[in-house]
Amino acid sequence: MPMNTIALEFVPPNEEDGRAKAIEEAREVLRLSKEAGMEGRIRHLMIPGMIEEDPDRPVDMKPKMDPLDVWKAAGPEMPGVNGMCTQVTAFHDREKLTERFKALREAGMEGIIFVGVPRTMADGEGGGVPPTDALAEYQQLVPNRGVILIPTRESEHGRFNFKCDRGATFALTQLLYSDAIVGFLKEFAAKTAHRPEILLSFGYIPQVEQRLKLIQWLIQDPGNKAVEEEQAFVARLAEAPVEQRRREIVDLYKRVIDGAQGLGFPLSLHFETPYKFVKPAFEMFAEMLEYWAPDRA
Repeated sequence: MPMNTIALEFVPPNEEDGRAKAIEEAREVLRLSKEAGMEGRIRHLMIPGMIEEDPDRPVDMKPKMDPLDVWKAAGPEMPGVNGMCTQVTAFHDREKLTERFKALREAGMEGIIFVGVPRTMADGEGGGVPPTDALAEYQQLVPNRGVILIPTRESEHGRFNFKCDRGATFALTQLLYSDAIVGFLKEFAAKTAHRPEILLSFGYIPQVEQRLKLIQWLIQDPGNKAVEEEQAFVARLAEAPVEQRRREIVDLYKRVIDGAQGLGFPLSLHFETPYKFVKPAFEMFAEMLEYWAPDRA
């Protein structure tokens, strides 16, 4: 069954800050949600498993808490909110991966997104279970099995179709800074019978993006013209006044929702503040939900 959810990305605190920081940030989410008029609307915390990637990451990353520990700390602070996380399967053999999935499910993780190795490694590396194998093998243990969907990536149609064949029930899109996902889903719907739930991912662009360019780094795909246009959109908005940034992202949201509805895919939302939780981001999310929301569709 579709989750029909509004999920919020909850980046694990640094290990050195521990449980206290996770609890503090959970309470911050509750406060900002209430102030923005979207109290009780967030249904999942999406806690990514953070691993070191390219050395050119524009924001240094210290060792992060495990998503399971984050959920055990933050979850009790947010009654009615469920857990969701990403899991790199390629670093665990079958025995360890089975134990990991059991622990996540027993802790209340409702959805698990199976992801591959970081960009510094080639597909097939890691020595563990490839995510497409895990999708097929853990269908009983993990009812809600997610994958990452990048609509601008070359050959993504075939890649996504194979993941669905293997057992994916939902997809989390990369941060959307164009309406490329609409054309992707239209073509995918015309060519396949798969209709997994799609978590459309939207992220706030703060002014600090001008200097650090973290969002542009996150969505990078060197040589991909469509991605270059998205990066240019992000760079332009980072320099714009806050109201213009909000208006243009909300307008993009409306175009995506209008285009994606009616194609047969259950739609959910994933909101992200790539730097930190801030009031303008929650105000933007609240405005988006006034236009369309899965819990009121």
